[in-house]
Amino acid sequence: MTKASPRVKQAIDLATQAHDGQLRKTGEPYITHPLAVMKILQEWNMDEDTVIAGILHDTVEDTALTLKDIEAQFGKDVAFLVNGVTKLGKARKGMKDLDEYLPQTGDNLLKLLIATGQDIRVLIIKLADRLHNLRTLGALPPDKQKKIARESLEVFAPLADRLQMGRVRVEIEETSFKYVDPRRYEELEKLTAERLKKANKKLQAAQNAVEQALKHEHIKYKCDGRVKSIYSLHKKLAKYDQNIDRIYDIIALRFIVEDTTTCYLVLGIIHSLFHPMDGRVKDYIAMPKQNGYQSLHTTVITNDKQIVEFQIRTREMHDYAERGLAATFFYNEQKLTSAYTEGRVSKLPANLLWIKELQESAAKLTAGEKIDQKKLKLNLFADKIFVYTPKGDIIDLPKGSMPLDFAYRLHSEIGAQCTGAIVNGKMVDLKTKLQQGDVVEILTTKNSKPNPGWLDKISSRHARHKLLSQLHAILPDFKITTSSANANKSPDKTKTSTKRRKRKK
Repeated sequence: MTKASPRVKQAIDLATQAHDGQLRKTGEPYITHPLAVMKILQEWNMDEDTVIAGILHDTVEDTALTLKDIEAQFGKDVAFLVNGVTKLGKARKGMKDLDEYLPQTGDNLLKLLIATGQDIRVLIIKLADRLHNLRTLGALPPDKQKKIARESLEVFAPLADRLQMGRVRVEIEETSFKYVDPRRYEELEKLTAERLKKANKKLQAAQNAVEQALKHEHIKYKCDGRVKSIYSLHKKLAKYDQNIDRIYDIIALRFIVEDTTTCYLVLGIIHSLFHPMDGRVKDYIAMPKQNGYQSLHTTVITNDKQIVEFQIRTREMHDYAERGLAATFFYNEQKLTSAYTEGRVSKLPANLLWIKELQESAAKLTAGEKIDQKKLKLNLFADKIFVYTPKGDIIDLPKGSMPLDFAYRLHSEIGAQCTGAIVNGKMVDLKTKLQQGDVVEILTTKNSKPNPGWLDKISSRHARHKLLSQLHAILPDFKITTSSANANKSPDKTKTSTKRRKRKK
């Protein structure tokens, strides 16, 4: 454990006194919980104020300690964070001021996120809190276990995913799934173990071959294996009619190297040793995922006819994939804490600018204004659907997405040159809403260009941004009219404005 600073020791002493006499359901002194949260936050390399807030996160709600007491001893930032966590607890129980503006909403995740207000570190503390509660869930009665586990799957796992905290998401999903559906969990655990046992020798041979080649080229690396989580396998099997033979990434070998150039060099070495599967090479370094994830993925067929996925990334890319926003705090020289508390959200990395809209919504609620719940949910926290390319690659999109959203998600040029779409083997209109598990093929023509009429045929912010950029480039006189700016809301008006522009030409 990281050596505690004088301020951290002071917080431990204060929390110990405040929680004196309180016990957890496990029978342990209550202070063991905030100390466990502290340890988790330290493992995530969070800043000192966040760690201290983690130690004190339950004091205002469960003890005689007040925010004024905390501010007097630790400053405004710590008090602000503790207050945020306290509000989060109230939001989950049905915070009245939120219910007034979000009447009868069943979306706990939306309510949870809005309640964070200015500082996203509150969510990180809450995730650490939930993680430890899940680790000690066995002390609760079975009905409570299932209730908390189900909420964790529905609310906290998606939250960790939204913050790209992969390691946390997996632990929340795995632990929760054991309680939600223990029989299915055990079944898939045995199935995975059988697959690993069969593939182990061939997998080891593939790893040895790559490592020998890397040593020959004097490339420094670290290699570890990644077995697909039980819950991820459960979800993926549902997309493939429970046919495990169609899932190629149950096992992956991950190589972590020093820099981006070496990533591509290692990819070339792997392809010189084994035959890459068509359409299974993914460059998320040159084209990161929307949440900022970067890595090279390739699926190969080894000399032993074993299908193996390789992932290649730098240490910083790996830390971001594992710890997401927490890693961003660690690597950013100018800590993001000041960007939050001073409202300078423009300093945030591009993939985290969604926080700005979250903050604006929280500010409106604080000022007594109403917010457009549906718009906020669509833009920020919409449920995802998973659709497939003809080659079997999984593409995640917000619910309500249409073929052009899919096309622009693949590549801006594919979107620009789109002439039609085939969904599940049938030609469809570009305004067709995609459904979970659809197989989508985009038809393109090299000389085809986007047109303003497409504005009512997209729903994702990503596709809309790309389309507008292209329209401005090819149509110098193009202007976003009121109708085109609200294309998704008023498609009829958009068509009218498009026709008017054509007449003028």
